[in-house]
Amino acid sequence: MVTVSVSELEAELSEVERAGLALVRETGGIHQSDFWKELDVSSRKGSRIVETLVEKELVDREDAVYDGHNTYFITPTARDLDFTLLMAGDMLSPFIGEEEVDPQSDAFSQWIMNLAYQG
Repeated sequence: MVTVSVSELEAELSEVERAGLALVRETGGIHQSDFWKELDVSSRKGSRIVETLVEKELVDREDAVYDGHNTYFITPTARDLDFTLLMAGDMLSPFIGEEEVDPQSDAFSQWIMNLAYQG
């Protein structure tokens, strides 16, 4: 199996496809009906751009209803997300997960101390 890095995939994109990817990343998610307007392209071209980005697994697309119309919501793929901001050394933030965290807890105090020491 050959794995291709995100940067290699991005190098294959056209200028407008790279602009579309940047828009999705900057917004954290955008409705396809706004996507093509923001890029100043036709809805058909916007759809083709999104399709290319989905095929290359650079964005995810979900059905959505927006302003009473069926559309898609486009988000960056999880591999684009930067989890380093949730880390303190090798500890993941205790606020990530299902349960509520007491700010007075040892887990939170330890995470804060690790955060302080790494800076």
